Amino acid sequence: MNIDRIANAIEADAGEEIPGLREGLAEMQAEQVGRRTTAEQLLVRSARIKLGLSQQAFAELIRTPVATIRDWEQGRDIPPGAALRLMEIALTHPDVMRDEAA
Repeated sequence: MNIDRIANAIEADAGEEIPGLREGLAEMQAEQVGRRTTAEQLLVRSARIKLGLSQQAFAELIRTPVATIRDWEQGRDIPPGAALRLMEIALTHPDVMRDEAA
């Protein structure tokens, strides 16, 4: 893998220099695994941020303990299917969720 060629292509696509990109690519090439992020983690965090809520406020909105939200966002636990669907609704129809929060 030519790290410089790949990094240059990524940065050209992004239109800016990306700090740490070459180091990250080198770690990947050396098969050094850092933190892994799952799609479920990103979905929960994205939904919460889209609504502009803290973890505490989001937990109250969906009637779930804040520790559960933290576990989901940090990848210690995977949200059940119904919670994942709720996150998708929050992303696609945030006004519905905001109405509920008000």
